[in-house]
Amino acid sequence: MPEVVASLARWPAEILTDLIDQGGPFVIAIFLCGFVMWTLVFERWWYFAQVLPRQQRAALAAWSARSDRRSWCARQIRRAMVSRVHTGMAANQMLLRVLVPLSPLLGLVGTVSGMLEVFDSMALRGAADARSMASGVSHAMICTLTGLAVSITGLYPVYYFQSRTRHETERFADELAY
Repeated sequence: MPEVVASLARWPAEILTDLIDQGGPFVIAIFLCGFVMWTLVFERWWYFAQVLPRQQRAALAAWSARSDRRSWCARQIRRAMVSRVHTGMAANQMLLRVLVPLSPLLGLVGTVSGMLEVFDSMALRGAADARSMASGVSHAMICTLTGLAVSITGLYPVYYFQSRTRHETERFADELAY
C-alpha cells in the first residue's frame, strides 16, 4: 500500500518532467505563464472575497457621513468613489486577459521550432524517415497541447472576474444614493 501512495505522489511530477523533456524550453515558458496566471486568479479571488467588501463599506460610510449629496461637487465625489472601487476590482485583469491567449501562442512557437528541427535533421540526413518524422512531430505538438491546456484553464476565471467587476460596480454605484 505505501508503494501505491508513493507512486501516485510521484505521478504528477513525472508527467511534468516528461512534458518538459519532450516539449523543450517553450513548455517551461508556458508553465511559467500558467503559474503567473493562476497566481493572479487567486489574488483576484482574495481581493473580491476579503478586500473589496472593506473598501465598499468604507466608501459607503464616507458617503453616508456627507450632508451634501445633491450638488455638482458631491456628484463628482461619488463618481470618484465608484471609480476608485472599480479600479481596484479591474486591477490585474488586463494581465490575465493577456496571459490566457499567450499560452497557446507560446505553444505554437514551440511547435514551429520543433518542426524546424525535424526538417533540419531530415535535410542533414538527406532522406525522410517516417519514424523520425513522427517522433519529431510528436515532440513538437507537446508544446501546442500544453499551451492549449493552460489557456483553457484560464478562460473561465477571466470571464468571471470581468462580469463580477461590471456587476459589483453597478451595484456599488446604486448603493451610493443621492
